[in-house]
Amino acid sequence: MSTLLTGVGELVTGDPSLGDGSLLGLLHDAALVVDDGRVAWVGRSVDAPACDDVHDVAGAAVVPGFVDSHSHLVFAGERSAEFAARMAGERYSAGGIRSTVAATRAATDDQLAARAGAHVAEMRRQGTTTVEVKSGYGLTVHDEARSLQVAAALTPETTYLGAHVVPPEHADDPGAYVDLVTGPMLDACAPHARWIDVFCETGAFDADQARAILLAGRDRGLLPRIHANQLGHGPGVQLACEVGAAAADHCTYLSEDDVDALASTGTVAGLLPGVEFSTRSPYPDARRLLDAGVTVAVATDCNPGSCYTSSMPFVLALAVREMGMTPAEALWATTRGGAASLRRDDVGHLAVGARADLAVLDAPSHVHLAYRPGVPLVRETWVGGVRA
Repeated sequence: MSTLLTGVGELVTGDPSLGDGSLLGLLHDAALVVDDGRVAWVGRSVDAPACDDVHDVAGAAVVPGFVDSHSHLVFAGERSAEFAARMAGERYSAGGIRSTVAATRAATDDQLAARAGAHVAEMRRQGTTTVEVKSGYGLTVHDEARSLQVAAALTPETTYLGAHVVPPEHADDPGAYVDLVTGPMLDACAPHARWIDVFCETGAFDADQARAILLAGRDRGLLPRIHANQLGHGPGVQLACEVGAAAADHCTYLSEDDVDALASTGTVAGLLPGVEFSTRSPYPDARRLLDAGVTVAVATDCNPGSCYTSSMPFVLALAVREMGMTPAEALWATTRGGAASLRRDDVGHLAVGARADLAVLDAPSHVHLAYRPGVPLVRETWVGGVRA
């Protein structure tokens, strides 16, 4: 059955060949047709074809559904005390992850599934229609595999992150843990994952360890991505470009060589400004990356430690206010940029043939997403042509 969404005050197609020819491909007084879960037509309302059903959004702006390309949703417990300590002046480090590992190992499958499902539903209410979900809070063969099974029930974009940190039981022999991550744990997790990730950072994994882990995953058919250059200058971004990673995420501390490598290889720079907000750390310089021709994605990094927000509108607003992006660039980064980070061409835009994933805003323009931060502007979320 075909459905006509009409009365669209501003339609963000995400395709510069449409509408006004801008980065967002804006159409005004617009409509789109959804058929069999896909966008079948876009144009002016007055030119819209007849459809089986009509849904009038009464002048609202319609944007592509957000593509959250970095999240950690399979966990138990919470770390609000750690957050309070940071706000009182303590510095963030990678070590706090271990407290979540203990809670996650103790949780049942049903408890993990309920928590992760609630977070995905929370994201959907805020306009997110595609989400990547990592493991990384189990750090045993059994717990990593079951974490990915939980994630796979929620999204096809699942990431094996056994290399989040070295767990306490391997603290005296991190090399043995790398062997586990690249051997039995990879064997158990690969069937449930599309991606492999590693936290390449002081306190986690060095460049040689990270390279071995990513290459082992790539040999098993998993696509590499990496946590890179969050806590200081390091080898993560260069390693991402070396191994052909789809994305290097965080990118807070970058050299000129890092920026050049991202631009020349096409590796997406995934920026996660909610982390800087939640840790009182310096924000990445998105303007520097964009001006160098780097593809930028903006995502939540929703996790219980360094950034417990599920709101793409919130991180979009942070990207505008704190990272030098325009509202149009930030919206592109949370939609098409996220899709590029996940190597998807069917989501993040609303051109003909795209999956009909979209958000209807209680606003006349996409600019309101940054103009009115913290306001719940998403009135409706549609996933695959169905109102969620």
